[in-house]
Amino acid sequence: MTRIAVIGAAGRMGKVLVEAAHTTPGVTLGAAIVSPNSSLLGADAGELAGIGKIGVSLKASLAAAADDFDVLIDFTNPELTLANLAECERLNKQIVIGTTGLDDAQKALLHDYAAKIPVVFAPNMSVGVNLLLDILHRAASVLQEGYDVEIIETHHRHKVDAPSGTALRLGEVVADAMGRDLKQCAVYGREGITGPRTAEEIGFETVRAGDVVGDHTVLFATEGERIEITHKASSRMTFAKGAVRACEWLADKPSGLYDMQDVLELKD
Repeated sequence: MTRIAVIGAAGRMGKVLVEAAHTTPGVTLGAAIVSPNSSLLGADAGELAGIGKIGVSLKASLAAAADDFDVLIDFTNPELTLANLAECERLNKQIVIGTTGLDDAQKALLHDYAAKIPVVFAPNMSVGVNLLLDILHRAASVLQEGYDVEIIETHHRHKVDAPSGTALRLGEVVADAMGRDLKQCAVYGREGITGPRTAEEIGFETVRAGDVVGDHTVLFATEGERIEITHKASSRMTFAKGAVRACEWLADKPSGLYDMQDVLELKD
């Protein structure tokens, strides 16, 4: 049985991951990690997550829990994720990463670590979103001539990066299908007299409000019609279940960098 560790177990996403790891058949929550300065150290992770005592106490580091887990789930921040990658390499552990906001240099380091340990990295662990990516590639391949593309995403007021990692991944898939370079054709918001849009650009609009878990829409529009492909997440549990599924899938895999398309066997 795969033993999962959750880091950031006291956070909003961490609590949901604790619940998912504990309640999913075939896996078990082996460890829950919080900040070394947390006043919650030693508390029961299940009680903190609202599911009652489960016998897993909060610990201050991966090293302190090294004998209790096989794979780490990390939904923290880029700097901490890289530190956790280094620690997982040292401890010879697997890791599933849902952290967003990594820059190109940090992604390059992630590739380096994946040469030594098994890594699943995806900006969105939702099964629905990853199926949408597969559908989107087909749609963009058909609609590349004469259709404008805009990507609209909405998240809760606490999200710190924009556009979301999922929105950027949607843009990458569209650009790839249309033979474009997203770095060259992306437009992030518009203001003032911008002139008419170009045929090549892929626009991004970002909304931050309330407690929205995550809404993403890709709009294809041309003269006389428009097509909207939308995914709406109503609970963080959808991301947590996907991450746990990735942990199960990763159990017997060799070192390498994988994503949710691999986990769901959506790649040709």
